[in-house]
Amino acid sequence: MAVRTLDLPDWAIGAGFVRAPVWDHLSKKTSRTPIDDIDVLFFDPADLSKEREKHLEKKLRKARPDIPWSVKNQARMHFRNNNHAYENTEDAMRYWLETPTAVAVRLEADNRLTVLAPFGLDDLFQMILRPTPEGARKMDQFEDRIKNKPWLEHWPDLRIEKAPAVSR
Repeated sequence: MAVRTLDLPDWAIGAGFVRAPVWDHLSKKTSRTPIDDIDVLFFDPADLSKEREKHLEKKLRKARPDIPWSVKNQARMHFRNNNHAYENTEDAMRYWLETPTAVAVRLEADNRLTVLAPFGLDDLFQMILRPTPEGARKMDQFEDRIKNKPWLEHWPDLRIEKAPAVSR
């Protein structure tokens, strides 16, 4: 609810916020796996400033100081990633490295849940860690994430597949 009150364009919360509880449930864990941050995504080409993101994080910390917020305007992330300009939040997610990370949700004004999943949900629900096409192009970064993230410690049933996903 805190994010929805910001009234951001094309927003969602994704990555570990979605992935970790799904994998915890599928693994029958009795407690939630901690995540490093809550990734808030939005798409606004009218204001690409990092200052706006920091201001939004500050507002969210004031509303919910117990949550480690990370707010990123996906309209500027193509600069950092050296890609062409993204069209919207879901298009930006196509350039993330792993398929089960490229899932986000938005709580709409009428309390419906919108799911953004450019590679579908199968890998998430089957506990498969697979590179996106971008992850396949940056296989060294994909493999570094596998090595540096405690995913296999938290979810030993996780399967790693190196064949890239197909965009939907």
